[in-house]
Amino acid sequence: MRVICAVILAFEAIVIGLFVPVAISVEGMAPAMAGGLWGGMAVAALVLAGLQKHRWAHYAGWALQAVFLFTSFLVSGAMLIAVVFVSLWVTGVIMGRRTDAMKAAHEARAAAEATHVDGSADDEATSAWSRQTR
Repeated sequence: MRVICAVILAFEAIVIGLFVPVAISVEGMAPAMAGGLWGGMAVAALVLAGLQKHRWAHYAGWALQAVFLFTSFLVSGAMLIAVVFVSLWVTGVIMGRRTDAMKAAHEARAAAEATHVDGSADDEATSAWSRQTR
């Protein structure tokens, strides 16, 4: 899940950063406001992409999605892009959790098989030794 979310945040940082010139030229927003708002969100998305190994960074990613969705009202056409990225985030979390669960089940099955094989080999060696000593 963490890798998927990190990739989504990295791509989202690029798209959010591209909102700065659009907000300035199309919407006539002040460059300082556009740069501060979406530039800051782009930097936050990049930082959070690198910190996805921490649980708090994952929750901060959810907060970033909410902020991105709410600020998309300021630029025409941004709402569609925000909805797409929020949908990607939700899908990434759901699919990532499924993948993590399948990976954990596979590792548990492999560990159980290794224990079973090792344990049965020890039992066979012990029974062979006991037959030889009789």
